[in-house]
Amino acid sequence: MGNGGQTSNRQEYHLTKKTTLFAGALSAIALASAAQAADPELLVFDWAGWEIEGVLTDYVAKNGQHPTYSFYGDDDEAFQKASSGFKADVGHPCVASLPRYKEAGLIEPWDTSKIPEFANLKPALLNSDVIKDDAGIWFIPTDYAYTATAYNLDQVPAEDVASLNVFTNPKYAGRISLPDSADDIWSLAFLATGVTDWSNVSDEQFTAAANWLREAHKNVRAYWSDPAEMSQLMATGEVLVAWSWNDGVALLQAENFPIGFQREAAEGASTWFCGFVNFKDGPGKEDKAYDFINSLLAHGSAKALLGELGYAHSNDAAMAEITEDELKSAFVDPVDGTLLAQTPVSAEFREKMINEFELIKSGF
Repeated sequence: MGNGGQTSNRQEYHLTKKTTLFAGALSAIALASAAQAADPELLVFDWAGWEIEGVLTDYVAKNGQHPTYSFYGDDDEAFQKASSGFKADVGHPCVASLPRYKEAGLIEPWDTSKIPEFANLKPALLNSDVIKDDAGIWFIPTDYAYTATAYNLDQVPAEDVASLNVFTNPKYAGRISLPDSADDIWSLAFLATGVTDWSNVSDEQFTAAANWLREAHKNVRAYWSDPAEMSQLMATGEVLVAWSWNDGVALLQAENFPIGFQREAAEGASTWFCGFVNFKDGPGKEDKAYDFINSLLAHGSAKALLGELGYAHSNDAAMAEITEDELKSAFVDPVDGTLLAQTPVSAEFREKMINEFELIKSGF
């Protein structure tokens, strides 16, 4: 998920609710840093828009009310707040940000014996020594999806989006939108320059990707900060091609907008996943942190997550209960082509990506 300067992943945008499309998004943005009071014994630090009824069913049944939420707009904002002393019980970073939380000593391992569905989690989402080490499990994956090329079917020929170089094509000058997200923007740049694994990027590869981004920047009309913004840019016709999460595309498609999603460009697409960390010395009750994660991992939560936000659920057993057509309609069915996974990166490399991206956006 994005995602992360990174004003990206997971704002509220319920496009499928017709008249609430942009009003809902603006409301979520306005609430992004505000806590919404509910159960005082569990504070969830989360992306705006994630207070989803369907994933809180078991929590509310047991505790009588929703957790208290404090929302943020992107991974970097969340980490800066948490590292500056903000206290929450659980937080929802995307996995590329996880090393920062560990290195800063902000989190502690989860006790998986208290999480019955842990055994059903997709194994690939746990395959990292940043997530799982001798001390335990530091991160419970909950959601995943894709970032790829969204395009206007009426005005952009399919052959133009067969390559990621559509983003540097002068034909689309001023008609491109890219995410204001370090994770997503560098996944695009690395893929476009032949890198499919960002775990060991050389200086030469980084420079090549940065140079490519500078060329793409010349075509950018706007950097989108949430799917509603990207969807609006495309719906108005201002933007014809965007590097986008699958959810915004599915929501536009539900409104009968002529939208395509090229996930198998010659160079590939990107996949990301996010999950929950257990903060040290949280202000609430530890047992309720487990009530929350168990509610989120429950089988019924998978359809709610797919329906509300368009994301796939980390619980393979729960996902098996969703039809192939439902997965395809949300663009979370498996991709056959090349994928760059937004896996954990060192805090140093992340800062390098963020700083270079800020220079590029400023025209340097």
